Amino acid sequence: METSSGGSSDEGRRIFKVDTWCSQFRNGSNPWMARYIYALMFLIANLLAWAVRDYGRGALTEMERLKGCHGARDCLGAEGVLRVSLGCFIFYFTMFLSTTGTSKMRERRSTWHSGWWSAKIILWIAFTIIPFVLPATVIRLYGDVAHFGAGVFLLIQLVSVISFITWLNDCCQSDKAADRCQIHIMLLATMAYVICLVGIISMYIWYVPQPTCLLNIFFITWTLVLLQLMTSVSLHPKVNAGILTPGLMGLYIVFICWCAIRSEPGGGKCIRNAETSTKTDWLTIISFIVAVLAMVIATFSTGIDSKCFQEG
Repeated sequence: METSSGGSSDEGRRIFKVDTWCSQFRNGSNPWMARYIYALMFLIANLLAWAVRDYGRGALTEMERLKGCHGARDCLGAEGVLRVSLGCFIFYFTMFLSTTGTSKMRERRSTWHSGWWSAKIILWIAFTIIPFVLPATVIRLYGDVAHFGAGVFLLIQLVSVISFITWLNDCCQSDKAADRCQIHIMLLATMAYVICLVGIISMYIWYVPQPTCLLNIFFITWTLVLLQLMTSVSLHPKVNAGILTPGLMGLYIVFICWCAIRSEPGGGKCIRNAETSTKTDWLTIISFIVAVLAMVIATFSTGIDSKCFQEG
């Protein structure tokens, strides 16, 4: 039985390597390809949310059920993002419930996870459309709950990013790659610290135009303190982890601080040139790319190594 199982598994791997991605997508399940398709679907959902937020206000106003949106001028755009987010949540939560507890590659649930793409794409499209016909009250309730979910997601993302950066640092400091990667580590770490300092100085210039902006001053200063603290701990003789890990982690926390401060409502006194802060510009594009990259790194590192979420 073991030989037969091993032979079928090896045969399946050979088929995965020989067949094209299109034929695997149509005819069978490929666990190695599944993560890329899920990542592509998630990217499309992010692009859709971005389009709905910035460009979909005119189309959304034609829908009768969305006229109950109250508040600021961008309420419809923000509500549209919540509707896309709710559809994405329903789809992935359904996938979680239908595949949880799967332990073998040849189980039916594993096949459902890594195959049946035509059915799942139809299901994903349906779940994306359904929230757009729900009452605004339901969407606002989901938005309140999503604040807690976003905090949990950021925590999971933080653990995943730390795990990925630690793995990258260990690979660069290994005996095989230490001599070859030494210059690259120094250049990458130096560039990371320079970007961190430039980002912190820029946040002080853009988001602290007045001494009364105490909350912005607190978060930016605390980000600088965390950068210094991580560097000191990493360079401690008992740790001796080098400067690459705190440099890359510094990039991440500076980006998180920047996103949080940029999320302040437009027209505030603590945002320089607040009248242009709501427009889609190159900062928004950079923010979107970095956010998607961070989520991809977190997702793939968690999928490859889930031990960081297991109790010792």
